[in-house]
Amino acid sequence: MNPNLDIPFRGIVEQSLAGMYVIQDEVFQYVNATFAAMLGYTPEEMTGMHLRHAVYPEMQAETIANFHRRVSGEVPSIRYTTIGWHRNREPVYLEVHGSSVIYRGRPAVVGVGVNITEQRRQQNELAQSRERLRELAAYINTAREEQRARIARELHDVLGGMLTSIKLDIQRISRRSDDAGIKAIVGDLLQLTQESIDTVRSISEDLRPGGLDHLGLRSALEAELQRFSARTEIACELVAEGFEAQLSPARATAVYRICQEALTNIARHADASRVVLRLGSGGGRLAVDIEDNGRGLASLTPTGKSIGLVSMAERAREFGGSLSVQPGAAGGACLCLDLPLEDAP
Repeated sequence: MNPNLDIPFRGIVEQSLAGMYVIQDEVFQYVNATFAAMLGYTPEEMTGMHLRHAVYPEMQAETIANFHRRVSGEVPSIRYTTIGWHRNREPVYLEVHGSSVIYRGRPAVVGVGVNITEQRRQQNELAQSRERLRELAAYINTAREEQRARIARELHDVLGGMLTSIKLDIQRISRRSDDAGIKAIVGDLLQLTQESIDTVRSISEDLRPGGLDHLGLRSALEAELQRFSARTEIACELVAEGFEAQLSPARATAVYRICQEALTNIARHADASRVVLRLGSGGGRLAVDIEDNGRGLASLTPTGKSIGLVSMAERAREFGGSLSVQPGAAGGACLCLDLPLEDAP
């Protein structure tokens, strides 16, 4: 394109919705009205302007370097994002695509610029919204765990204590009566009371595993695997030799819940007969692998989108970790959790 625009396409270029320019010796030799308006100028005002006056100070060195890379032929054509400097000294985000040309016998750059300021603003707002949603999800998780712990304590201490007292009273009645009919009724009451005590303990343990607070993550996971195996008849193994990492209560709870959700997914969708949970640490990080011998990766997303996986990934991200799914060695799937042992300073 000849920057004098003494060609049949002059009208098209000058009326283009895309900003167009020609730069030579770091000076604008031509700009169309669209490009000039992006920065608050007229074409006449920008013609003869040095490149640095159109670029935000923090981006001047990089932008001028990109210009010379194109002029020298190192990179004949390049597309990148920079920040223009509006007349009112506001930043203008630009996506530019420039190519090297020969103008009046010397190297120059002809380019197209697109104003992406609004797009960048929307991206920033979207990123901020996502961050707020993550913060809200983290708050909800914390509040939910606190509520679970409170309900578990009340069930165990209050309701469990009341049922135990009732059981003792029933036993006392049984000892004081020789009537066979009464003893039969008392026996049924004792059995019902014991079943109620066991149910309360089970609900309390599901709400907040006592071992997690008192014995640590390893013991809590071992107990969870035992309960899971008893419910599902899926053989389970915990591999955690030498694991001695100490986690904060919140971090240990997050890992436990991720493992719990992973086991639930396996029970529902994997059609597995064996699960191996590997727990390890090193280099300031925690690694957890949960592998089954079931139907493979397809079992993790039976409807094409697993809310459980999203929930687990968000829990991991809350503590600076990541979650991935890989093919298992036994033909099933392996869910891999990587998490720092402590918060970043």
